[in-house]
Amino acid sequence: MNSLTIVLGSIIFLGAGYFFYARLVEKIFEVDPSNVTPANEFFDGVDYVPARNWLILFSHHFASIAGAGPIVGPVIAVALWGWWPALVWIVVGTVFMGGVHDFASLMISVRHGGRSIADVAESVISRRAKLIFLGFVWLALILVIAVFAAVCAKTLTTEPKTVVPCFGLVGVALLVGFVLHRLRFSILLATVIGLTLLLACIFLGEMFPVEFAGNGYAVWIIVLLAYAFIASVTPVHVLLQPRDYIASFLLYFGIAAGVLGIVVSRPVMDVAGFGGWRPAGGGGWLWPMLFVTVACGANSGFHALVSSGTTSKQLASERDAKRIGYGGMVLEAVLAVLALVAVSAGLGAAGLEAALAKGGSGPIGAFGAGYGALTRSILFGKGSMIAVLILNAFILTTLDTATRICRYLSEELFKIKNRFFSTFVVVFISGALALSGKWSEIWPMFGASNQLVAALTFVVVSSWLLCRGKSLKFTFLPAIFMLITSIGALLYQIAGFVRDKEVVLALVSIALMVMAGIMVADVLSAVKKRRRIGLI
Repeated sequence: MNSLTIVLGSIIFLGAGYFFYARLVEKIFEVDPSNVTPANEFFDGVDYVPARNWLILFSHHFASIAGAGPIVGPVIAVALWGWWPALVWIVVGTVFMGGVHDFASLMISVRHGGRSIADVAESVISRRAKLIFLGFVWLALILVIAVFAAVCAKTLTTEPKTVVPCFGLVGVALLVGFVLHRLRFSILLATVIGLTLLLACIFLGEMFPVEFAGNGYAVWIIVLLAYAFIASVTPVHVLLQPRDYIASFLLYFGIAAGVLGIVVSRPVMDVAGFGGWRPAGGGGWLWPMLFVTVACGANSGFHALVSSGTTSKQLASERDAKRIGYGGMVLEAVLAVLALVAVSAGLGAAGLEAALAKGGSGPIGAFGAGYGALTRSILFGKGSMIAVLILNAFILTTLDTATRICRYLSEELFKIKNRFFSTFVVVFISGALALSGKWSEIWPMFGASNQLVAALTFVVVSSWLLCRGKSLKFTFLPAIFMLITSIGALLYQIAGFVRDKEVVLALVSIALMVMAGIMVADVLSAVKKRRRIGLI
């Protein structure tokens, strides 16, 4: 099948979802631009700071949720089950689940003073549900920080030409933040300055690759976590907002160049459309494992943590909530489709198999090679390097955003008032996990647990709507589907852990299921209580 047909068809379907389905969801939440948002009401100059323009906040949100997730998940799914199942879940899951999930968690947080979705659970379910949810996502974020630090360190070690652009972007962001908020330059002028300097950093990276003698991997982990600490405690408008805003143009350019490359070359899909319900190469049954493998490409619990963690504290007007929450997920789905086409048509079956084999370049390397093939006539053979640079920049963004959110959750969960101490605790534990290499033993269960967070987010959202007499038609069925799917995936993995005598992983997975069961039980109890006293 021609890849151009796939890309155009996906963009049309996703666009229709944004312009029509999202508008229906927006009405349920009664979005009102006249409402004062937490960013304005609780302005503190550190975390609660309204973005000067919706595009700046969109860029932060998109950069934070994207990372490597919409690349790695779809690439693995294509290799196991074929591109057809992966494609259908990406576009359908985004429109009816992922976009709703991200927008709803953003709106609920805005209506609760910028509190996290886990904290809101206390208001609509129970205090026990809040503590379980907070503990659940805190542990998940510690793992995310450790893994992304390790992945980014490995990339910086193997691709030294990306070092200067990645860290040069931090200096560029500080300058852009200064001219925007102190000198009050126009956004257009600040953008031109930032992009010009970023381009200069890319050329300098080519000329001056940075390498460490000895154990560069460990050095980069320490450097990255030190950066994450500083970024987490620095006021959002000084570093986080401008950094993500400028960095997002890399991804916009990458997506545009990829689509243009497909328009020009129109390669056919070389990978099998359907790899079977249970492929011989492993991975498990199509349901539930495909859905937790694609993860961020269609629906992700991590997105709710970003929406209710940093984005809700920077939203200047409710008018922009759909653009940022739902629209960010739609653009991420476009990136996931591009990754799918890159390895299916640009790289091909043989190349994909070699990349994912033991000792191969892995999913990110597969995407980089496939993207390079798609854009050869557009980017003059530099496509693979640009793809790795883009991914590194966004892995770094996800790293610092996850650290900031985990700092918020630490303050809520452990009642730590000092943001420097709470951040140190997060970075120290994550660093110990990253340097020990133990994260690789825990990571296999992250996909299912991440989708369980998404399911529990839908449960909280549905409870919130129920308390206010609102329709549940957009959130209840996704909650049931994601809950059954994520628990099914955990059960499948538990069977594998028991078979392989991975006792710790089996016990942790069982604990996650028990925690989810307690939350659902508390929801049912809260519903019965409200019915008994006539509130619903």
